[in-house]
Amino acid sequence: MTNKLFNTESVRVNKERNLMIIMDQTRLPNEEIFLEIKSKEEIFEAIVKLKVRGAPALGIAVAYGLCVVMREYTGHSLEDFYRKAERVRFYLESARPTAVNPSIALSRIMRIILSSMTFQKKSSSEVLEMMFDEADRIKDEEIECSGKIAEFGIELLKPGWGILTHCNAGYLAAAGLGTALSPLYLANQRGYDLRIYAGETRPLLQGARLTAYELHKSGADVTLICDNSAALLMERGLINAVFVGCDRVASNGDVANKIGTSAIAVLASYYKIPFYVLGPDSTIDRSISDGSSIVLEERDKSEITDMWYKRRMAPFGVKVFNPAFDITKAGLITAIVTECGAFRYPYDFKQNI
Repeated sequence: MTNKLFNTESVRVNKERNLMIIMDQTRLPNEEIFLEIKSKEEIFEAIVKLKVRGAPALGIAVAYGLCVVMREYTGHSLEDFYRKAERVRFYLESARPTAVNPSIALSRIMRIILSSMTFQKKSSSEVLEMMFDEADRIKDEEIECSGKIAEFGIELLKPGWGILTHCNAGYLAAAGLGTALSPLYLANQRGYDLRIYAGETRPLLQGARLTAYELHKSGADVTLICDNSAALLMERGLINAVFVGCDRVASNGDVANKIGTSAIAVLASYYKIPFYVLGPDSTIDRSISDGSSIVLEERDKSEITDMWYKRRMAPFGVKVFNPAFDITKAGLITAIVTECGAFRYPYDFKQNI
């Protein structure tokens, strides 16, 4: 499914100018600003500062980013080319450790170089073109994936339902129409008239700034709520299902997603509301058995105490805990939806789907 609703891509590349172009998500919803970046430092900063974010979008960004950085290589040895690419790869991979998609995307690009060194004996310029082709494939696969997730996800919906979503898992976070939001877009295109509730997603407000922006721009019936309003909406019968994305899924079905997701899952379980996680199969990390092995990024305390305020809103010197993600246990999840279908608990993702 292509992004027919918006003439916007969160990540793209200009090969002629050797630039990566990203929509600066820190400027939304007030400004739609596109940044042109090419150095590894600029790409790293864009990821760390959330100018580009969302697990699938990060995979696309680092794939193109590695290609753009390595096009500036001036040496002649393919072995030196590979060693430099490895250093850039680990540098970009360290920017945000929780999502698995960047690691997978970078591994795919590195395999192109390694294969060329071992079997094909290509020049570095020829290898670069192959790297860009692989990055294009990664993006095309994410677009195709978005459409398939939308089709499987819409089967879980009924017209007129109220849907709660958390964080942002639409076109800004992925390619196509996204992951968790793609079935909602498709459903509304088909006349379902969903009522969508977007949690603000403290402390970075991705729900308020990004999801509400996306959905409102599309003409959807979207209501922005404070995160602590979810239980009241559920108690009043206004929520029929919860749709969220994911940054990494363990082989047993434990899910790492934006902080606050686990609390919503517990509430949904109590109120007997289905809780669905949607994301590409590439988000499933079959190398780890459960969520305890997932590294959860912790971010700067200023995001809680200072970022959104003219004056500091917490005492100086107070301790602050600011994890970016939490783990939702597999038993709380009704189904995990990928481009391969909807899978229900108990999950076993040790083998490829």
